Amino acid sequence: MSNRFAHWSKRLLKNEKPAYLLLPELIAEDIKSGRLTAKEKLPTLREMSVVLDLNYTTVARGYSQARKMGLIDSRVGMGTFVKGSISVVPIKGGSAAEMTMNLPPEPSDAALVAHMRESAAQFMSQADLYGLLRYQDFGGTNHDRQVAAQWICRTVPHTQASRVLVASGIHSVLMALFTMLAKPGETICVESLTYPGVKAIAAQLGINVHPIELDREGPRVDVFEYACQTLRPKAFYCNPTLLNPTTQTMTQGRRLQLADVALKYSIPIIEDDAYSMLPLRVPTALASIAPELTYYITGFSKCFGAGLRSAFVSSPNERASQRLAGALRATTVMASPITNALTTHWIEDNTADRMLLAIRKECQERQKLVSKHLGSIPMQTSPECFHVWLSMVNNWSAIEFASYLRGKGVSVVASAAFSTLPDPAQAVRICLGGPVSIDECDRHLNVISETLNNPVHSHLTV
Repeated sequence: MSNRFAHWSKRLLKNEKPAYLLLPELIAEDIKSGRLTAKEKLPTLREMSVVLDLNYTTVARGYSQARKMGLIDSRVGMGTFVKGSISVVPIKGGSAAEMTMNLPPEPSDAALVAHMRESAAQFMSQADLYGLLRYQDFGGTNHDRQVAAQWICRTVPHTQASRVLVASGIHSVLMALFTMLAKPGETICVESLTYPGVKAIAAQLGINVHPIELDREGPRVDVFEYACQTLRPKAFYCNPTLLNPTTQTMTQGRRLQLADVALKYSIPIIEDDAYSMLPLRVPTALASIAPELTYYITGFSKCFGAGLRSAFVSSPNERASQRLAGALRATTVMASPITNALTTHWIEDNTADRMLLAIRKECQERQKLVSKHLGSIPMQTSPECFHVWLSMVNNWSAIEFASYLRGKGVSVVASAAFSTLPDPAQAVRICLGGPVSIDECDRHLNVISETLNNPVHSHLTV
């Protein structure tokens, strides 16, 4: 039991905040990250005081605070239990100005919007509507796959259409790949800070995720090789370009080293390259370095809009593509033929390229605002990226900071949501895109800057 809460002990030692106030935050972080689950029983007050080396009264006050926050519930004679999930991003109609969902910015370009309307209208006027309403060959039509292969060739030259499938979003591809490559109880290696959807998929399927720690070049090679030797993972998942959440792009050298290890131990690579179309220059894709092992995935949610649920996946070979098609069919039946056809049309008439250029330009403008408001604060970002990884200063904790900002109408995501390690760095991800206008982005970044530099924390204010 003591190992289970070792990261709490470390945080309590490092943090100057009273332990009874920090304890509810630690419970909240573990609920959000999945380390604590609904209805799970917590140690008794006496047990927890021994584990954390705190006095009984302090733990009792901490549990009391957690109950007031709706995190836990105590029952006489039965013990203390996790009550359930803490507040998460609410389901909304898409109009709220959020900085939590990692959406591309929506360019305020009237000519582009008019072109998109005209292009979509032209597509619908010429489409075989009944044909699009029927079941289709799985993975898109031959024409859809040919166009998809041409799109992927921008980052992975020599991609063959026979190995490409068109799917309903990157997340659905990841779900299918996890079910295909690993069984419940088996392990997939992931970056120590990773896309939260991967954590959710693994938890749903009962698959273990093993963190590969990051350094300045990307996932550490020694940690990955040791995991391959000792854990025999079924795959290595990575987001090598503009990593969500840190914005880091894996260096060319690190890609070569990781590919060598994967080849040495025959570990399949799942390369989630959702952001690769945004930077002007990117290193060679892992799918080009280790094509015989790599499932390469790209899509339009990050370079066009999240509502265009169209993703392309290129498999190591045709047999692997057929197996993946079966897994996708079992989980999603098929991608929408209407969405597939519209995506193909927008690639062919250059609407996709026009939107990509507009989003890239909008990202660059918003990054200027980041420099203006947050330039003196430790952070990671990139000129063509629409999110920022901001480190905490002035003794703010990430959870406390995110909670305080919500009270001011600005939403960010704390590091615990992305971490596969028990004690993540104190940082938050800020999304600069979605329906937030550039003026709203300016105001929100100003609020973030003023809040982060304000030494008066939320628990001291009423």
